[in-house]
Amino acid sequence: MLGIGIVGMPGSGKSIFSTVAKKYGIPVFVMGDAVREEVTNRGLKLTSENLMKVAEDLRRKYGRGAVAVLIVNKLKKLSSKNALPNIVIIEGLRSPEEREILRDFFDKFYIVAIHASPQTRYERILARKRLDDFRSVSELRKRDQKELEFGIGELLAMADFHLVNEDKSIETFTKECEDLLKKILSLDC
Repeated sequence: MLGIGIVGMPGSGKSIFSTVAKKYGIPVFVMGDAVREEVTNRGLKLTSENLMKVAEDLRRKYGRGAVAVLIVNKLKKLSSKNALPNIVIIEGLRSPEEREILRDFFDKFYIVAIHASPQTRYERILARKRLDDFRSVSELRKRDQKELEFGIGELLAMADFHLVNEDKSIETFTKECEDLLKKILSLDC
C-alpha cells in the first residue's frame, strides 16, 4: 500500500495537491480534520485557538506523532472492513514522528513538501476566510511559530519531493501537482 504525505505551512497549497488526488479517485485524510473532530468531541467551538490548544494537548499526552496515530487508527478500521484502497493521501503532516508512524503503516510512504513565502501564505489565508483561520498577520506569525515547534521545519527539510507555489496561477500549480502525483504513482509500479 502506498501513502503520500503532504507537508506545508498554513496557506502553502496543500489542499490543491489533495484536490488533484481526489480527481484521480485517491482518498485524502486531512490531519487537521482529525484535530477538528477531537475539538468537536470535547464539546469546544471550532476556533483557531481551540484547534491549537487541542493539538498541543494531544502531542503533550501522546507525543509529537499523536495526530498520525489518530489517522492510522482510522486507516486500520477501513482496512479491517476491506475498504482501504492501495493509495492514500495524508494531508497536513507536522513532524518527523508523524512521518515515522505513517512509514511504519504503509509499504511505501513519500513526503511532498509544498512551499510558499509567508507573505503569499498570509494573503491566501486572510482571503479564504475559513472559520478556524486566524484573522491577522501577527496571529498567523504566532501560528507559524507553533507549527515550527511541532517539527514541521524538520519534515519540510526531509521531504522526498518539493513543489513551490509562489506567483503562479491555480491552474499552473494544479498542473504541477498533477505531474508530480503521476511521477510518484509511476515509482510505485
